[in-house]
Amino acid sequence: MILSDADILRRLEEGDLVVAPLDDPDLQIQPASVDLRLGREFLEFQRTNIPCIHPDAEAEVDEYVDETVVDEGDEFVLHPGDFVLGTTKERVEIPPDLLAHVQGRSSLGRLAVVVHATAGVVDPGYRGQITLELSNLGTAPVALTPGMRISQLIFTEMKSPAERPYGSDRGSKYQDQDGPQASRIGGDSEFGGDQ
Repeated sequence: MILSDADILRRLEEGDLVVAPLDDPDLQIQPASVDLRLGREFLEFQRTNIPCIHPDAEAEVDEYVDETVVDEGDEFVLHPGDFVLGTTKERVEIPPDLLAHVQGRSSLGRLAVVVHATAGVVDPGYRGQITLELSNLGTAPVALTPGMRISQLIFTEMKSPAERPYGSDRGSKYQDQDGPQASRIGGDSEFGGDQ
């Protein structure tokens, strides 16, 4: 069952669902979602002449990523064909009986901006800011302003709470993340890691 605005408000008031700071609930809480705003931090991938990035070499990924922090009142220009990691301004805490889906806002989609490549699910038990996988599929640069509503979070109530929610008990890689986080796929068990 997808939560309605009334369900979302009730869960926020009860405190088991957290979306903070929620500065303008009347604007941000939609009929069946919560609009999340763009943060100030971005990770940009450098153009490079390497043949490829190896997922099992986590340090290698970090070598080709630059962090940009946009000053208050400035904007980040997303050029055609660019892919950058951004973050939400809000921190979320998802209870064990909810699953959240990150979706782009249709107004930005109509400008050819997408907010996630594949990571559209926020697991039960997750805490932290949400990393956005921002791409410009269009032919013109698009200016993104920190604080603008960039995405929406849709909550689905599960039939029963997760027995092993996302978190430190599972060794979850992105729990309590602050700002955009580059891939940590090198920690996955198929690459010799723990997960």
